[in-house]
Amino acid sequence: MKKQKLVVSALLVLIAAYIAGSFAYKYFYLKNLNFIASENASVFIRPHSPIVGNENAKTYIIEFFDPACETCKQFYPFVKKIMQKHPEQIKLILRYAPFHTDSYYIVQMLEAAKFQNLYFETLEVIFKYQDQWASHQAPNIAKLWSFLPEAGIDVEKLKSDMKRPEIDVIIKQDIEDGKLLNVSQTPEFFVNGKPLKRFGYKELEELVNSEL
Repeated sequence: MKKQKLVVSALLVLIAAYIAGSFAYKYFYLKNLNFIASENASVFIRPHSPIVGNENAKTYIIEFFDPACETCKQFYPFVKKIMQKHPEQIKLILRYAPFHTDSYYIVQMLEAAKFQNLYFETLEVIFKYQDQWASHQAPNIAKLWSFLPEAGIDVEKLKSDMKRPEIDVIIKQDIEDGKLLNVSQTPEFFVNGKPLKRFGYKELEELVNSEL
């Protein structure tokens, strides 16, 4: 009986320690993010980062995304709706977190599309046909080439621009910033430097509204 009590007591102590550790981790993580947001805003926004909305807006949403991520595609129209509700008050900053197989290559396409001023048109096409090229078991990037002209892209120029060394620098910078911010899945959102405490459509909208 005494042994059973000791085992139960030990388990309760371990559970309490785990819970306390989890709260402590979240507290210091959030505190660290607040510090980063105020002291090192470049971790959230880089000069190369694509921006949607009013560049002078005081409320900004930072989204780390992967073009092969199904949830990123699902959130894309929802984030657009938030932007449409507050066209002058919000700006969206896009950052890369290419976790899926071959996503790095797709991000290179997106960056190369900037040289034709067709970044967002290309992103729309990539998401539109995601289910045809982005199978998690066997992605088929080759299929995407046939869809890109829909964005008005000169495909041969795109292929050439993808080889530019500055594109790799941009993507690797985003990956490093994501690591610093503990981005481990996509999409990952920050609003004015504050992360979502719970992931979801409603939670994102509430965080945005609280910052407006």
